[in-house]
Formats: sequence, C-alpha cells, structure tokens
Amino acid sequence: MRIALGIEYDGTDFLGWQRLSHGNTVQGNLERALSFVAAEPVEVTCAGRTDAGVHGRCQVVHFDTEVQRDMRGWVLGTCSNLPISVAVLWAQPVAEDFHARFSARSRRYRYTILNRHVRPALDARYVTWERHPLDARCMHEAAQVLIGEHDFSAFRAVSCQAAHARREVKALKVWRDDDHVIIEIEANAFLHHMVRNIVGSLLPVGRGEQPVDWVKALLEGRNREVAGPTAAASGLTFIGPRYERHWQLPAEVSE
Repeated sequence: MRIALGIEYDGTDFLGWQRLSHGNTVQGNLERALSFVAAEPVEVTCAGRTDAGVHGRCQVVHFDTEVQRDMRGWVLGTCSNLPISVAVLWAQPVAEDFHARFSARSRRYRYTILNRHVRPALDARYVTWERHPLDARCMHEAAQVLIGEHDFSAFRAVSCQAAHARREVKALKVWRDDDHVIIEIEANAFLHHMVRNIVGSLLPVGRGEQPVDWVKALLEGRNREVAGPTAAASGLTFIGPRYERHWQLPAEVSE
C-alpha cells in the first residue's frame, strides 16, 4: 500500500527537511516515528525539501508499506512519537503511481515580514523583522515581472545543484496586513534559496533604496552577485504542493 501524509512543522530547530547522518532533521524524526508505528523501517519521499529554519504548513510525503494500520492509527501513532514541533495532519491511501514530488503540479511558499520599529517577541520564530517602513505596493509591482517562465540565475544560491535555472512562477503577490508584509509565491518548482533571494531583492525596493524596475534588471542580468542578500529563513513557510484533483487528496493540496 502507498500512503500519503500531510506534515506540519516548525523548522527553527532543524537542519532542514532532508535526512542527515550528523544532525536533527524533519525527515529523520518522521521516519523514526513511522518506523516505530510500523515496527519496520519506513522511508518517505517529500514534495519539496526545505532548508534549515524553514517551516512547513502542509508538506506532503508518501511511503510504501505492507503493514496494516488504519489511517487514524498512522496519524496518532506517528504524532505521539514525534517532537512537539512536528505533527502529522492527515493520512490516506493513494494510487501506486502517486508520487509526492513528481505528481505535484506546483509548490507554494509564504514569506512574512514584521514591519515595525520594535523587534518581535511572540512571533520571532516565524517572521523576519524589518524596522524600516516598507512600501508593499511597490514591492508587489516590482515582483510582477517574475511571473512566467524565466531563467532565475540571479535568485539561485551559489550552491544550487539544479541542472538549469529555468522555472515557471505561476503567481506572486505582496500585500500589507497591519504590521506585516506578506509575500506569497507559487511556481512549478524552486531553486535553492530562490524565494529568500527574491525577498532579499524586494526589500530594497520596499525601503525605497532601489526603483521598481530594479528587479527586472536583476532578472535579465542573471547575476546573483548584484541581487539582494538572502533573506532570513525564519520568515519562510512552505505552504504546500498542489496536485490534480483526481488524486483525491485534501482540498488544501488540491487544485
């Protein structure tokens, strides 16, 4: 049987999603918990790996097993063996040809900036603090040039191992909600640090240090060295992937 899970996590204390032999990761904790419930080794495949400090609202994974457990048992049993910062939201059987990564049509991220003159206390783990006033409308206008299929070399990490830098951004919007400036982006796939580098290049526009058309120049120039710095991981949350409805997954990950 192939089973899909929805996973929520606070990434602050993890070295990222991917299992590592030398550190604490979300995948490592999840696989240990699932293996305890199954009483045999379980390995999972995720929709999209996240970096150290990045959070997950509804990461989707799949795994194969011959062990018989009801779906409630997979959820509650796994949760009881996970650290408090990770939870299984749901579990359901899926077709054998479903693949958490390759079946996903797109992936969505949200970046949250606390924009006030006082640093955060309660939300410090989940936002990035920017003390200088930001013009969210200018940031939104600047970001629209990124929609579509482009070479995102200016916004990929030097360590990025992707074969090429072409990605398709399906939607990108920036808006203000009281003291918060929120950036949401959906794309078919992302390069290493792509979202954080885009945010880092929108911030100078929001502060009035760069004109709105600066982001277009960065995109066309394809030079990472002249783009903005990589924004902090704390403000970034992987909202989740989107799948076609025929997979019959929960509405939050279906389109």
